[in-house]
Amino acid sequence: MTGPLEGIRIIDLTAMVSGPLATMMLADQGAEVIKIENPAGGDFTRSAANRQGNVSASFLNNNRNKKSVALNLKEPAGREALLKLVATADVFVQNFRPGVIDRMGLGEDELRKVAPNLIMVSISGFGDTGPYAQRPVYDPLIQGLSGLATVQAGADERRPQLVRTILPDKLTGVTAAQAITAALFARERTGEGQHVRLSMLDAIIAFLWSSDMGSQTFVKGELPQQEAASFQDLIYETTNGHITIAVQNDREWQALIGALNRPEWAEDPRFLTAELRQKNIDARLDLIQSVIKTDSAENWLERLADESVPCAPVLTRTQVLAHPQVQANDLLVEYDHPQAGIIRQTRGPARFSATPTQPWHGAPSLGQDTMALLAGCGYSSDDLQTLVQSGVAGVAEEGQS
Repeated sequence: MTGPLEGIRIIDLTAMVSGPLATMMLADQGAEVIKIENPAGGDFTRSAANRQGNVSASFLNNNRNKKSVALNLKEPAGREALLKLVATADVFVQNFRPGVIDRMGLGEDELRKVAPNLIMVSISGFGDTGPYAQRPVYDPLIQGLSGLATVQAGADERRPQLVRTILPDKLTGVTAAQAITAALFARERTGEGQHVRLSMLDAIIAFLWSSDMGSQTFVKGELPQQEAASFQDLIYETTNGHITIAVQNDREWQALIGALNRPEWAEDPRFLTAELRQKNIDARLDLIQSVIKTDSAENWLERLADESVPCAPVLTRTQVLAHPQVQANDLLVEYDHPQAGIIRQTRGPARFSATPTQPWHGAPSLGQDTMALLAGCGYSSDDLQTLVQSGVAGVAEEGQS
């Protein structure tokens, strides 16, 4: 057995990041993921910047361990071929705008004619209904509408700020992958498939609620204005770089006092309790920074660790690769991609003791598996040649990304 999802076949009509990341996570766990793409270019991320061997890093990092079938779904023969694949599948995932998949003739009713117990998954930006449902969507729009940009700013009256990574896209992918496995588990119990609907907006608002929506939790009474205790963060400058220190409870505060050799702080009335330390957070952080900036990151990290103070270095992306903890986790994997050459990626973060990780294969060329997979659906060699010559199906060409 090569993964916990071995034997599960997923038809993937998603593009960009949220859908492809979800299905890649499942492919990493052993599912057979068949990526359906338009022969005229395929997933937009194939043409993204940051390329090597005519392959983009974005496509490589969201489409590992998949197969590619290139079909023109505007043509009846292309839709017919897709339905033959769907008839063999467990899951069908798409992230078109609401209603598009139905207008394509590939809505739930049509899919269930060939796969009655199919799990259908629809990922949208803003939701299936409502005033924004048909609007185009990208990650910054979700950060704005969800409140995430205001949370990132620190307080409602501050200028909103975007998180400098496409958090809504990626978190939606993680949420979708979890929902798909839950639906598969339910089908094992009931024998019935279902339609899973998920929007990026819902995923992010739900994500924020566990830690950032306290002022919006209690329904009765006037909601207080969301205010930040401090606009300082927990990043401290040393003589040769930056470190982060996070102190929560009394024991950790006393340990920090010891590591910094500032016994007078233990008697300071502003810091006697956790509540007072939070109330006087700016004064507390200013004092800590005034001490930390007098020595090197390495010396402080050693002294803080000796006192069991929660701390870590603040690394650049390149420095992360060589950090001993990252290396000890065996997180990074290097392998040879037929077009891009040697590439580095992370393994799936979850490790399964009974189902070891399967051997990897890199993101596929456009149409790389068209002939083999359609042949498995009963198409003859002549039929396949007709599909290719008519432009309904596409096959990989040498050097194609």
